[in-house]
Amino acid sequence: MRVFVTGVNGQLGHDVMNELARRGIEAVGSGIEPEYVGIMDGSPVCTMPYVGLDLTNEEEARRILTEEKIDCLIHCAAWTAVDDAEDPEKRDFVFRINGEVPGSLAKVMKDLKGKMLYLSTDYVFSGEGTKPWEEEERDFHPINVYGASKLAGEEAIRKVLPEHFIVRIAWVFGLNGKNFIKTMLQVGKKHPSVRVVSDQVGSPTYTLDLARLLVDMVETEKYGTYHATNEGEYISWYDFTKAIYEEAGLSTEVIPVTTEEYGLSRARRPFNSRLSKEKLKREGFQGLPHWKDALKRYLQALEAE
Repeated sequence: MRVFVTGVNGQLGHDVMNELARRGIEAVGSGIEPEYVGIMDGSPVCTMPYVGLDLTNEEEARRILTEEKIDCLIHCAAWTAVDDAEDPEKRDFVFRINGEVPGSLAKVMKDLKGKMLYLSTDYVFSGEGTKPWEEEERDFHPINVYGASKLAGEEAIRKVLPEHFIVRIAWVFGLNGKNFIKTMLQVGKKHPSVRVVSDQVGSPTYTLDLARLLVDMVETEKYGTYHATNEGEYISWYDFTKAIYEEAGLSTEVIPVTTEEYGLSRARRPFNSRLSKEKLKREGFQGLPHWKDALKRYLQALEAE
């Protein structure tokens, strides 16, 4: 199997590329940037080729995927700036990146008789209620532009390529880039207290753990839509922040507030980000470790950098 990974300069793509390298699977990484230097176990990954590619250039994307003889595409690249996506001047571009590009890539993989894995999000749902969202739920109603654009990407792939995996994730954190944990650590070291929303509930996802699962998936033909986050009880951002500070040994006071009280965000955020992961179990995939275990390992990895 020869794999093409998009967005390898991001948190998840970075870890997927390294997981493929660990398993000795041939892969080509890509990103909008002209160069890439990956890190695996503290050392650069020099054996994996990289291609600078603007994915909105459909003709160039088709040429590269064809010339590289790609059997499997893991599509990690996306517009992820949720608040910026609400800017009317950026909306069309967001939908092009998140909604149209996945469909065009799926067409290429269909012509190459290959498979594709697409990363989606809990934001495709309305975020209402308290029941975990099922994998096959089709009553979506996304509440912001980002969610609507990612849903468009899902639907574009389903129309074109039966040999697909769509994996919805939430609350992502990894070593290669910015995330909630890094932000909270910075704030906690500078301020005696921090206000965090307590009425948005979900589960964190460590990219290192997720990357292992994604590579497990593409080595099979168990196609369909899945949910993947770390195991453990559902928590709020407030609960998660308290756990972060406790594990990091910080005494910063964490003050719970409602989403309305917190304010600031341009984009509406879902209150219910709970994702059911029953399909992973049914299909025989190994779930991700408990989020507390993931948090501990992640903070240790940050310390080692």
